[in-house]
Amino acid sequence: MSSVFDFGAMGDGQSDDTDALQHAINDGGGSVVLPRGDYRITRPLIVDLAKVGRVAISGTGGLAKVIMAGVGPAFFLVGTHEGNADPLNFKPQIWQKERMPTIDGIEIEGAHPEADGIRIQGTMQSTLTRVAIRGVRTAVHVSRRARNILIDACHFFHNTGIGVHLDQVNLHQCIISDSHISYCRLGGIRIEGGEIRNLQITGNDIEYNTIRSHAAKFPAEVDAPLSTAEIYIDVQNGSVREGTISSNTIQATITKGGSNIRFIGAVEKDDQVGFWTISGNLIGNQDTNIHLTRAWGVVITGNQIYGAETRNVLIERSRNIVVSGNMLGHTSDFNPRVTATGVRFEDSHDCLVSGLQIQDAQADTKTGPPPVPKGRQALVELIRCQRLNVTGCQIFDGTPIGMLVEDCRETTINNCQIIDQRETPLMEKGLELRGALEHVIVSSCQIRRATQQAISGTPHEGLTLMNNVTT
Repeated sequence: MSSVFDFGAMGDGQSDDTDALQHAINDGGGSVVLPRGDYRITRPLIVDLAKVGRVAISGTGGLAKVIMAGVGPAFFLVGTHEGNADPLNFKPQIWQKERMPTIDGIEIEGAHPEADGIRIQGTMQSTLTRVAIRGVRTAVHVSRRARNILIDACHFFHNTGIGVHLDQVNLHQCIISDSHISYCRLGGIRIEGGEIRNLQITGNDIEYNTIRSHAAKFPAEVDAPLSTAEIYIDVQNGSVREGTISSNTIQATITKGGSNIRFIGAVEKDDQVGFWTISGNLIGNQDTNIHLTRAWGVVITGNQIYGAETRNVLIERSRNIVVSGNMLGHTSDFNPRVTATGVRFEDSHDCLVSGLQIQDAQADTKTGPPPVPKGRQALVELIRCQRLNVTGCQIFDGTPIGMLVEDCRETTINNCQIIDQRETPLMEKGLELRGALEHVIVSSCQIRRATQQAISGTPHEGLTLMNNVTT
């Protein structure tokens, strides 16, 4: 174990400790300890694992701060692993010299507009624990190839870029857990391109990753913010599959075009983002809470989803989607008069929606009806879909329509309650059927307290209505 003081570091926040810290990394025998202090550096500290061997950098329980006063990452972990995680693909030197580089118990603070926190490239088993990164562009940037990354018990706070950026990376086996990722301007966790498998995002608090807390530095974005999300996966040129988003709080400040969770798949192949489970999360307070485009094989279950400006869930051009057992609505603290909840499936097929409780705005009769979001026609909208099954859902207080089914085929709506519970009903129609319908069945539903029609739409041979209760 080598203290960086033994290599000439001052830790006074004023001296340039770059050379001393780099010397400790290169020649300190692997265990590099930063005692309590503020270590100012002006260029990246390169951890070249092929040269220096196994390395663990420790800040003695979080008492050390590294101030990055130059361009680029404070720490750059560089390995040479080119295979996958199969033991047969490892060169001997990876286990001998490069496995599990670790950074623990250190704060990194940016003191340059182009400073970053940690960059990871070509490594096996990189492990970041108890690391706090603030005031940089991107807290953790992973690029090219990497395997088996662990990020645990970290704080990525108030950065001008992204919390964790997986950037055109070939990455398998990554876990981001038990961390606080907040107030990062361009998103909490952002994935762009690459090939990613086996990604777990669990037990985190991911919130307020928008322009709001950076408005003074980026005034032009206040009225025209960049489209972002707390968790943003864009694989129009790549693939991200086999992942979970579970047991997180994922909340934000409402931003035009923003989402809490957004998946964007490839144009030509609709299975490049999928095989995901989104479960047991608290998700709220954005323009659209969950937005999937060209996704495949996604299960959304057991979440509390609230406070959308436009919709809770928007699924478009996707297939094999299951949305089950979620509660969608408002909390009493987030303006229950705003009409903003809802689910929309558009141009999607082979989807199952079950066991949802969806409740729209609670209007005060003294102040009039709440405004309806632009472009929203019903609380639940099924548009140009095929082989959808909607069953066992409670759809309360839709404005102006409870459920809209338009140009759908082979779709079943069964055992649902579409009811206006408000003292003065505002739901004009409970269920509206439009356009070309083929093999559509509506059965055993309760549709009550619509002010105009319980079920609207011209009956024809492609539609079957049976055993419904309408009052």
